[in-house]
Amino acid sequence: MAERTVRTVLPGGGFFEGPRWRDGTWWVSDFYRHTVSRVSADGQETVQFEVPGQPSGMGWLPDGSLVVVSMKTHEVLRWDGSSLSTYADLSEHCGGHLNDLVVDATGHVFAGDFGYDLMGGGAVATASLKRIDPDGSVSVAADGLQFPNGAVITPDGGTLVVGETLGNRYTAFDLAPDGSLTNRRVWASLGQEVTGATTEEVLGQLAVAPDGCALDADGCIWAADAVGGRVVRVAEGGEIVDAVAAPEGLGVYACMLGGDDGRTLLMCAAPDFYEHNRAPVREAVLLATEVDVPQAGLP
Repeated sequence: MAERTVRTVLPGGGFFEGPRWRDGTWWVSDFYRHTVSRVSADGQETVQFEVPGQPSGMGWLPDGSLVVVSMKTHEVLRWDGSSLSTYADLSEHCGGHLNDLVVDATGHVFAGDFGYDLMGGGAVATASLKRIDPDGSVSVAADGLQFPNGAVITPDGGTLVVGETLGNRYTAFDLAPDGSLTNRRVWASLGQEVTGATTEEVLGQLAVAPDGCALDADGCIWAADAVGGRVVRVAEGGEIVDAVAAPEGLGVYACMLGGDDGRTLLMCAAPDFYEHNRAPVREAVLLATEVDVPQAGLP
């Protein structure tokens, strides 16, 4: 693993998530400040709008408008640059908080949810990957996933790969122009098959808990490892070919490649992911380092 300098871009967050690079700046959600912000490369933050229901994953539709998850209301919201509106209500298909999303080139939005009451200590359950079509209709694109989370789409638009945070794996699908997902398969096996009824039981079985992620031009995925205090670069099949450790005492819960050359790896870090610990304090940080292979595909 290469030695890298990890620098702080922005301190003082509640819990950063959903990082993206667009129009020369970072975009990032903060769960517990309820904000979606632009952050310059040198760490200047400009809040764009607030999401009272707790923002998470985001992406852009073909018309340039931004869509972002409202976790606790199970909605995807649309921001046109000046006002916020409901784009789709996914409540019917959510067993827990709505979470991350990815948007394909034709405007299909794919979003996952927790599947169960993670913060309240509910029994572990699988979840679905939901699809919002350009006409606003909502359907289940894939079911039976173990906490579907960060997802990427290959540059040719033909493959969607989603991390199963509580499943020790990445799962891939063929992605058709109409948004349908077929040919489900394991893209990367990162550990044993996971069982258990409680979060604590499941967490103890995880070798890697893939969270927010980014695809690079070699076809590898940089993944935040939600139980490992690091980001890992995963090759198809499951080999970990590189890793970057967070500073001691911090976990990493999302990452994204960006910068002018696509080689800056931004990491969303915090001491842990539990709401009762994170919401009252401002200990989350955005970290960054440089990598060799640039970003590719979506988001």
